[in-house]
Amino acid sequence: MSHHLDSPIARQDVRLDISDVYLFRGERGTVFVMNVGHSLAGQDVRGFHPEAMYELKIDGDGDAVEDVTYRVTFDSDQRLQLRRITGAAAPDPHAAGTLLAEGAIESTVDADEGVRLWTGKAGDPFWIEPDVLHAVGHAFQDGTRIDLSGWDPANATNLFAGHTVYSIVLELPDPVLLPVGSRIGFWGLTSLATDAGGWRRINRAGLPMMHPLFTQFNEDLGNRLNDGRPADDPQTYGKALVDMVAGVVAANGTAQDPRAYAETVVSRLLPNLLPYTVGTPATFGFAGWNGRSLTDNAPDVMFSLASNSPVSLGIGRESVTAEPSDIWPYVPR
Repeated sequence: MSHHLDSPIARQDVRLDISDVYLFRGERGTVFVMNVGHSLAGQDVRGFHPEAMYELKIDGDGDAVEDVTYRVTFDSDQRLQLRRITGAAAPDPHAAGTLLAEGAIESTVDADEGVRLWTGKAGDPFWIEPDVLHAVGHAFQDGTRIDLSGWDPANATNLFAGHTVYSIVLELPDPVLLPVGSRIGFWGLTSLATDAGGWRRINRAGLPMMHPLFTQFNEDLGNRLNDGRPADDPQTYGKALVDMVAGVVAANGTAQDPRAYAETVVSRLLPNLLPYTVGTPATFGFAGWNGRSLTDNAPDVMFSLASNSPVSLGIGRESVTAEPSDIWPYVPR
């Protein structure tokens, strides 16, 4: 899984569980997508949590600290507000920011300067093969080779075929986004109001496949990764991830110095945010990471990079039952 149901806290209410984030070029500008509320959980998901904040975080100067936050909140009737928080206030969950627009789910909400928002139920554009997924998780937990000896690629299936999510789709025209930066980093964050009047961070997502690689069988680490901030990632989680990557690479025998390889990989993975050059085609591939389209094969890329060995799911975008669109709001409907 990319980020689906990745930790105990996130699973308590899947309306707060981010399954994936995407970042790509749209009709008007740059498109930010955050998917939550996956039907795989079996919960009766109906919209978004009325006591939560859904935040799209953008770093424009490369310090892994948000320079602008777009915050979407919903009431119990699923009426929404879109707010923008900038500058030093952007990381502050208590900052009110500027109200840009109000509206309802399942419809386009327009704001000034061509900004637009769509929220609602959509098909999940992501795919994963469960046997490969679990083999990868065991290998990185145990420091072993990825054991697919009993797996037949001819029988590969997409665990998410036919499943749904709730999507938040925000499109920012270039004149709105470029003042923040031309090379940006993006992550999504969900937070829940506490009885004491504060906010508890529930789920955080930047690069795809981080949790399947490192926390499938280490749920405490999964909770801590979700709670942290990107700028703190290298110092806080770097050694743990290096240890896991080095263990698998050593077991594979694919690098003369597994730890040096692992340090190089983890320096790309952390801080955990999705990089993108505004105005360019998005691609998340072996050659590099520049945003992430709705059809990029993130599992093959991330599994192969982290293990320093080719890993394939045996399936691709053809296994998705609901196709994304080239036109607004882009997500499968």
